[in-house]
Amino acid sequence: MSTVWLEMAARRSDNIKRQRRDPVATRGKLLTAARREFARSGLAGARVDEIAARAGVNKQLVYHYFGDKDALYLAVLEWVYEEIRTQERKLNLEGLPPQRAIRKLIESSFDHLARHPDFILLLNDENRNGAAHVRASLKLEEMHSPLVSLVSKILREGVRTGCFRKGVNPVHLYISIAGLSYFFFSNTPTLSAIFGTDLSLPAARRARRRHVVDLVMQALRP
Repeated sequence: MSTVWLEMAARRSDNIKRQRRDPVATRGKLLTAARREFARSGLAGARVDEIAARAGVNKQLVYHYFGDKDALYLAVLEWVYEEIRTQERKLNLEGLPPQRAIRKLIESSFDHLARHPDFILLLNDENRNGAAHVRASLKLEEMHSPLVSLVSKILREGVRTGCFRKGVNPVHLYISIAGLSYFFFSNTPTLSAIFGTDLSLPAARRARRRHVVDLVMQALRP
């Protein structure tokens, strides 16, 4: 019996060593598994054992690479925020006509939420926690600064060319763009029940997308 136990312990040790030799792949597996678990159960309900099992790695490696569950949760939040910032950078908004640039930003924000429902679940959970992890992240603050500067530049160019009105705050504009889409997706079940129509259907989503674009663009007119 003791021999069997020693062999099992040796195999576990060898497995951990192999996983540590490929830290990028192992971290990636843990982050993917953690993203699913945190979106499903929230920070409070998520279990490190379940995350490790989903990733197919030893539980010790969660602590080895991230320190604790809260640090892993923050890493997931930074990942999902980086995804949307990366998508926005790919739009290449700088240099576009102001109206076209803002329209692309609105469409991209809506489409990103449609493709990533877990983003909404994770943010809902972080808001319930008072944004404690987001506040602690210097990385997230740095991600948003270039975006606000870019939106400010687009608005100034729109005012200069006469297609946008003066006095639009770039932060409030971005919050409005995000909020008009976020509320729709985060509340689709209750809104569908209240209005007696399935807002999760593709046609309903297309109609909402057009409405959000039109609403924001009309609000910017001089």
